[in-house]
Amino acid sequence: MGKNKHAFNDFIISGNTVRWSILVLVTVIFTIIFYPNLATHQHIYQLGDVVERDIKAPKDFLVEDDRATEESRNRAVENVLTVYDHNTALLVQLTKKIQAAFGLVQQVITAEAQAPLPPPLDAPGADAGPIVETPAPKASLKDRIWQKKTEFEEKIGISVSKEDYRILENNRFSEEIPALIIQIITAILDNGVVANKQILLAESDRGITLRDLSTKTETTVFNLKQFYSLDQSKSMVRIIGQPLLKEMHYTLLNLIVDFSQRLIQPNITLNQSATEERKKKAGEAILPILYKIKAGEMLMREGERVNQIQLLKLKNLQAQTNDDQAIANGLGAALVVLCLLLIAYFSFLHNHPRIARNYNKSILFLSSVLIIFLVIIKVSAILSQPLALSASYAVSVASMTGAIPVAAGAMTVCLFMGFQIAVPFAFILSALTAVLFQNQFEIFLYFCLSSLMGAFWTQTCRERKSLIKAGVKVGFLNLVLTSVITLYMGEVVGLNLLWNWSFAMLGGISAGVVTLGITPLFEMAFRYTTDISLLELANLDRPILKRLMLEAPGTYHHSILVGTMVEAAASEIGANPLLAKVCAYYHDIGKLKNPLYFIENQSNGKNRHDKLAPSMSGLILISHVKNGIELAKKNKLGEVIIDTISQHHGTSLISYFYEKAKQLKGEENVNIENYRYPGPKPQTREAGLVMLADVVEAASRTLENPTPSRIRGLVQNMINKIFSDGQLDECELTLKDLHKIARSYYAMLSGIYHHRIEYADTTRDNGKGKNGHSDQRQTKSVQDSAEKNRGDDSGHLKRLGLS
Repeated sequence: MGKNKHAFNDFIISGNTVRWSILVLVTVIFTIIFYPNLATHQHIYQLGDVVERDIKAPKDFLVEDDRATEESRNRAVENVLTVYDHNTALLVQLTKKIQAAFGLVQQVITAEAQAPLPPPLDAPGADAGPIVETPAPKASLKDRIWQKKTEFEEKIGISVSKEDYRILENNRFSEEIPALIIQIITAILDNGVVANKQILLAESDRGITLRDLSTKTETTVFNLKQFYSLDQSKSMVRIIGQPLLKEMHYTLLNLIVDFSQRLIQPNITLNQSATEERKKKAGEAILPILYKIKAGEMLMREGERVNQIQLLKLKNLQAQTNDDQAIANGLGAALVVLCLLLIAYFSFLHNHPRIARNYNKSILFLSSVLIIFLVIIKVSAILSQPLALSASYAVSVASMTGAIPVAAGAMTVCLFMGFQIAVPFAFILSALTAVLFQNQFEIFLYFCLSSLMGAFWTQTCRERKSLIKAGVKVGFLNLVLTSVITLYMGEVVGLNLLWNWSFAMLGGISAGVVTLGITPLFEMAFRYTTDISLLELANLDRPILKRLMLEAPGTYHHSILVGTMVEAAASEIGANPLLAKVCAYYHDIGKLKNPLYFIENQSNGKNRHDKLAPSMSGLILISHVKNGIELAKKNKLGEVIIDTISQHHGTSLISYFYEKAKQLKGEENVNIENYRYPGPKPQTREAGLVMLADVVEAASRTLENPTPSRIRGLVQNMINKIFSDGQLDECELTLKDLHKIARSYYAMLSGIYHHRIEYADTTRDNGKGKNGHSDQRQTKSVQDSAEKNRGDDSGHLKRLGLS
């Protein structure tokens, strides 16, 4: 499991497949982002503009006649007839309700007629037999009929007054009554009753579509006056019922007419939603009306004012040309971008030391910055045109382009990867920006020079406010570039130049602000450490350094001295002095876990390793590297400091305890690998400087009489020993660098151990040594211990814990 995970991590960190996948992904994303601008060269004209040059049709194409198309669609919509629904089932429903209501009462009457009569009291044998109790008398027929009144009203669907119900009772709810009502209603509903006849008659000149809801059939009706309105239908009840009811008593006649009028409902209703849906479909069914423009036909002539018809032709030409060439142009643009990225990669990045340390991470970082700024440029390009058109004053799109913070891309890359990598990045980003803005050379020139100088002014930034200063410098540079380009283009107009200057200055300042804003995000995402972060970490008031000062003062003093030494040496060889110094401050923080097992923190002259086996002592010394890495991760010191902590001892041997173990167990019983640090060896010049300074400073404390010649010899011997052991094989330190480092370390140590003036004899009267205060001299036990160590093994370092 562990091997598989390690192999996977190696694949992600340095695998070629991941690297090429990132390059292809950037190409695809660029093509997607800039696709609309890659198709063809756009002629941007507004109504009333003066045409700059003749424009002819490069091929045959079609132009839509918007006016004719719209007229045709309007006619199609107007020809759609209004839809009315004919509810033929309404008559069936009313018939069932009437029959059910009258049938309810007729059942009561029929049941009463069929009931047997009781025997008379004087019938023969009536007094014979036992006397049987007779049941209570049953309700009369009249009462039972009136008990059904409420249910009768519910079934018929209308309220019935007592007078009308009494009339029905007197006529014993004759079957003739519902038959007449149904006959009258049928005659009226068969003709059709509409809710609003006034709206219906508005369609008289065109007719309507009458849709039968039961059969789903449709008919076109032109004679709309035949249909009754609701009021007309009530009037027709009397007219239709006149011949049917002429021999009937007037009270019953009025009841039948009243029931019929109240039961009639409209069975023809307007269906507005269906009508609108049909109109919509009719309009959509009309195809655009096109006319053909022949190849070579003049679309616009130079010097003419652009009219609406010319704009229409130009718009259609561009749209059809884009559609025809979409695939070819998209593929071509992708290949151009891929070639640009590959050439930049192999020419500038492939063998660059900053990239080689972590290929895929570096490529992913550069790709992320590139994509982010491509999106920013794309959004700015989209917004610039509508903003220019909506501005109160005449502002050109070209002027607003100068405000895009393209330089922030190169400035960001310079902060993390250095100026040498920021240079090709500036060229790539500027070239892609020029592609977006119609391949204009002046756009490329403006953003390329602005980005290069922005990166140049950013490489020395040591404070966050310096980024704003760099942005202001870029703004002033933009003023100069804008003036030169405006002069070159021959557009020196007072107001236009003022707008160019304003947006150019805004572009520089916004570049500094954008860089300042996104830098912390990239620091967290990619665990990079910038010089600005290093300055914050170099503050000696940091909690971890305060803790080191209190709990391990000897280690703290040693780290400060090592920091001073590597800072001076880094300046000599062209490395990063700030990075080297900060790494030196934190390289031994792992000793905080067991500070008293390292001799620089022992104040009583007793060495705790005297009671431990050599293997245990070696394990404690080696563990301070692992402990330091854990502390650095916990305090979020950054990947570069963590790497230096793991590399500052390389794979060097703890020779003192290794020799001691051989004396106790014999050489054949001791595994030398148990007394080596786990490594890796230093990978950077800064880590190599920390390793050399760590060993040299520790060894210098063993010098009894640190004269300049002895210090020089010690420095040379220690550096030669480390070099011969192969600990510097994987970093970039050359022999020339090592000579400079040796001179720098010698100068620093000579300053620290310089000759001191001997004070007057008054100091001896106070019981102190002749060379000053007693705390400046070693105790006898320490001197004896050092003397014994020198006698045992004069070829090794005598300060335990600092190999």
